[in-house]
Amino acid sequence: MTQDDAEPAATGLARWAVPIVWAISLIGTAAVVVLAWAGTTDWFHDTGPYAALGVLGMVFAASVISALLLQLASRRPHGYVGRVSASIAGAVVPVAVGALALLPVVG
Repeated sequence: MTQDDAEPAATGLARWAVPIVWAISLIGTAAVVVLAWAGTTDWFHDTGPYAALGVLGMVFAASVISALLLQLASRRPHGYVGRVSASIAGAVVPVAVGALALLPVVG
């Protein structure tokens, strides 16, 4: 078995890992924004005015950790940094838009 024989099986996860991280970020951010706009005031036993932004930070942290773990699980060292960078850069966009959407609620 050569390296080329094992390549197609490993590319499946590597190909889908970036969109999976983007989806985690998008779904998590949407949930936080919808709940904040619905009037939820208790976020992990924090009722402060900026608690929703803290939870949004947790969504981003989950996206970063997911990006690292999914790319490690793909077992493809070539291009690891580029794929992780693409995952994280794509996860920043929904979180930033969500933070802007929360400004009227937390302010």
